[in-house]
Amino acid sequence: MTEYSVIDDRDGFERACALLAAGTGPAAVDVERASGFRYSQRAYLVQVYRRDAGVFLFDPPAIGDFQALQDAIGAEEWVLHAASQDLPSLRELGLEPASLFDTELVSRLLGHEHVGLAAVVEDTLGITLKKEHSAADWSTRPLPDAWLEYAALDVLHLVDVRDVLAAEVVEQDKIEIAAEEFAATLTRVPKPPRTEPWRRLSGLHRVRGARNLAVARALWEAREQYAQEQDVSPGRLVPDRSLVAAVLAAPASKHALASLSDFTGRASRTQLDRWWSAIDEGRTTTDLPKERVPSDTLPPPRAWSDRNPEADARLKAARPLVEARAAELHMPTENLLTPDHLRRVAWEPPQPATAEAVGAALAELGARPWQIAETAQRIADAFVEAAQSLEAAAEAAS
Repeated sequence: MTEYSVIDDRDGFERACALLAAGTGPAAVDVERASGFRYSQRAYLVQVYRRDAGVFLFDPPAIGDFQALQDAIGAEEWVLHAASQDLPSLRELGLEPASLFDTELVSRLLGHEHVGLAAVVEDTLGITLKKEHSAADWSTRPLPDAWLEYAALDVLHLVDVRDVLAAEVVEQDKIEIAAEEFAATLTRVPKPPRTEPWRRLSGLHRVRGARNLAVARALWEAREQYAQEQDVSPGRLVPDRSLVAAVLAAPASKHALASLSDFTGRASRTQLDRWWSAIDEGRTTTDLPKERVPSDTLPPPRAWSDRNPEADARLKAARPLVEARAAELHMPTENLLTPDHLRRVAWEPPQPATAEAVGAALAELGARPWQIAETAQRIADAFVEAAQSLEAAAEAAS
């Protein structure tokens, strides 16, 4: 087993950056976080590999300023696997690629059956990677040697994988498709924060009444504040199901809350005053939440035949055509066109639903030009066919 070490001092960091700057070709980059353990999504390890330079493992909390690394490789193509997951953490460190090659995304576009990193490395290079540390707590210090080897292997082969996939992209004539997808990944605007994030509390649908919802909100906010203070994942303090259980049990006292067997979690008793204070706040506040909030979420397609028969007919006519085209292109349907985009134009199509108008609607939803070119005419034709079928059925019934 090759021994790897973590760079956690300025001198070592500067030397590594100089070596990377002198390397050749693209830079393979990966990030390890502590999701499920820490509150933040910050990077706790950054791995970089470049030919003629080697593999380097950087400790972000210890290093702090990553400008030297940005200067060393920022102008190069970065090779990442599932880039959209790692870019936010890298950007927090001031690390931003000028261009990228996403091996996970390309594997999807090429129609590979399995697109996890280990599967892609084995499929392209015949090398087997062990993935037993993917869900580890990477905020652990010191990091075990086995974890460091795992982290290094995540980037060691990535440039070779990139070259194999790039050749396959050329063979399948998907260069422009891949380029548009990479550009979209780099420029994608983060979703705005939810106005009422507490409503994502798992099991909240079981809570009835504005007053009980106020209690749930207060408990969620109290947990969120404490989790942020402690930099601990909220669910590790008190799980969602325990917060909901406390709301439904409606304990009459702090002692009753402490006696509640379903109220679990490592902070359920040590922070009992905090949780009881939140329950009291929810029970006394005059700022009651609405029991129902407006949503732009569409009904599930299984309900469309009753709710919107015309839209149901449009979706049922268009979806097989999009799926068939995806099969012809050897890629998953969701990569050819986001399913929600198709549902939205089927639910409320432009008038008239020409290919140009459908394309404009898809573009407004975020579809890329290549996706529009491949699907807009097919969708428009399907909508015409659906309308004609409904008219024929109505005439036959009259």
